[in-house]
Amino acid sequence: MKCTRVFKTCAARSRKFRCVFDLVNKVNEIAKLEELTYAPDFYADRQRVQEVMQRIAALRDEQTTWNSMVEQLTSLAELQEMLDNEPDDELNAEISEQLKVIEARFAKLKLAMVLNGEHDPSDAILTIHVGNGGVDAQDWVEMLLRMYLRWAQAHNYKTEILDLSPGEEAGLKSTTITVSGRYAYGYLKGEGGVHRLIRLSPFDAAHRRQTSFAKVEVLPEVERADSIVIRPEDLEIDTYRATGAGGQHVNKTDSAVRMRHIPTGIVVTCQNERSQIQNREVALHILRAKLLELQEQQRLAAEAKMRGEHIEVGFGSQIRTVTLNPYTLVKDHRTNQEMGDTLAYLNGEVDPFIEATLAAKMH
Repeated sequence: MKCTRVFKTCAARSRKFRCVFDLVNKVNEIAKLEELTYAPDFYADRQRVQEVMQRIAALRDEQTTWNSMVEQLTSLAELQEMLDNEPDDELNAEISEQLKVIEARFAKLKLAMVLNGEHDPSDAILTIHVGNGGVDAQDWVEMLLRMYLRWAQAHNYKTEILDLSPGEEAGLKSTTITVSGRYAYGYLKGEGGVHRLIRLSPFDAAHRRQTSFAKVEVLPEVERADSIVIRPEDLEIDTYRATGAGGQHVNKTDSAVRMRHIPTGIVVTCQNERSQIQNREVALHILRAKLLELQEQQRLAAEAKMRGEHIEVGFGSQIRTVTLNPYTLVKDHRTNQEMGDTLAYLNGEVDPFIEATLAAKMH
């Protein structure tokens, strides 16, 4: 009986969620986009081709996900009818487990619907900067880098380290990576902010407790940003010798690039590529993303001011704290999401916090 009730609840949610998911309009959008590909001049604009084909692929993926879930529910419904006539405890337990899986997939789809921002489907540019805390803070930057790389790997996202600035004694002063995959930015954007670590310092001879800070910045990687104009005279460009791994050629030439946008003071660096020209292109790409983000922040601030809302100055306090001593706990100060298994978190299990941030937007 319990399984029957769970099934009916799941089926009811399926019918309700189908309307919210707007499957019919998604199918219609696929048809319209495919019709565009038949135009004689469609392939003349390579950028446009890429955007349309990516959108078609994404919509088809959503359609396939939904259809497979409905098919699974239909199969379970047939099994449930059999159980109503001939009870089978083993089969009943199997159906219960399958329903739990479907419920979890419903929850994921519902959260994914929050990712409706203009740049949410984009790849992400993630930068981590050292904050207060000396060598421990630099070590904290490296720990966060490892955590996000593992998170990306678990989600089959491709990553590339664009820049590494090593600390003098240990850890990193800063690092920039790209996370490539559908909705990488949408999922990671809530990770932006100040992250705090409390632990017994491995770099202190007295082994005293140390509080360290690092700032995470997440930007969308946009191929086309027509509203962003960067004039050559607004750039101050320096070159220097790369400090990270990259082969003999990289470390023996001034291939690394530091680019400063004079009007805003924004500074970006890149040393991952083998040639100075390639590093310039990547740095310019990151700068364009930062300027686009700044433009969006200014727009939101102007709207908030018109509504009379309080505008936070600066980056504010930490969004999340990882405590390793005197107890173990990860706590997000925005959503109150907590996790006691700090080792799992630092090994890339960030989803509970990402999902809590997305769920907060639904209320």
